[in-house]
Amino acid sequence: QLIKIFRKERPDIVHTHTPKAGLLGMLAAKISGVKVRIHTVAGMPLMVEKGFKLKLLTFIEKLTYWAANHVWPNSGSLYNYITQHRLTTPKKLQIISKGSTNGINLTRFNKGALTSEGIAAVKKQIHFSENCVYLLCIGRLVADKGIVELVQVFTQLNNKYPELRLILVGEFEQDLDPLPASVIEQIKTNAAIIHINWTQQVEYFMHVANLFVFPSHREGFPNVLLQAGAMQLPIICSRIAGNVDIVTHEQTGLIFSRANAAELQEQIEIALNNPGKMKNMSTKLSKIVHDDYLQVHVWQKILEVYLKC
Repeated sequence: QLIKIFRKERPDIVHTHTPKAGLLGMLAAKISGVKVRIHTVAGMPLMVEKGFKLKLLTFIEKLTYWAANHVWPNSGSLYNYITQHRLTTPKKLQIISKGSTNGINLTRFNKGALTSEGIAAVKKQIHFSENCVYLLCIGRLVADKGIVELVQVFTQLNNKYPELRLILVGEFEQDLDPLPASVIEQIKTNAAIIHINWTQQVEYFMHVANLFVFPSHREGFPNVLLQAGAMQLPIICSRIAGNVDIVTHEQTGLIFSRANAAELQEQIEIALNNPGKMKNMSTKLSKIVHDDYLQVHVWQKILEVYLKC
């Protein structure tokens, strides 16, 4: 179907995102004779796989890059992974600007843009109390987002810090990488865990929260960390590709080893006991986000490369 579309429309450029779209789109574009074939790499599922599935996904990734003539990793960590594992030739690789696929809309993720009505609505939704401390996590509720260890750690911490609350914003995806039944039960029954299934107002949740916790096992260049950074929300995140391109440990946030519940708990406690230090780090990150990841600047860089190609 894509070959038919490309042969009919005769595009000058085909630009794909995501592994499946990349595989289909780059092969179809090459077969159709499209001269400029660009694939953006915004994360690779193979990075957390083993055995046959790792070999299969590696082959698919190499095939996609072979069919492309420009490969754009959206972070330095992904660039390094691709070169270290020789998934393609270095001459095809390029990072646009300083990373990110789309930059961040700072007119939206800006404290000054929030309305008092919106803030009040979110506070009502979570039964906000000035006496509570709110941890916020945004993302799909699946195992490889680190939800299992986050819920486990929060349950233990809540015994020690009864004022602690966990806000989970995201949908359950039980068809893909499902959470254990015990974790789902804890999310649904623990009064200190607030589950928000869906929202288009993540910036308001970031405004009312005290800490942003992002324990994901794999990412490309997570927009949600840029968003939290822009909202000056202190961050605790896992040490994985993408996260470490945005957050520097003990300078612009706190980092713990991937899937390490003990380290996650330790870093959350450090953050809870050092709010001033966390605030200073979030201020530093906010400046970096404003200086380097403005959406229109990223768009301009993409356009410049399009025109050059």
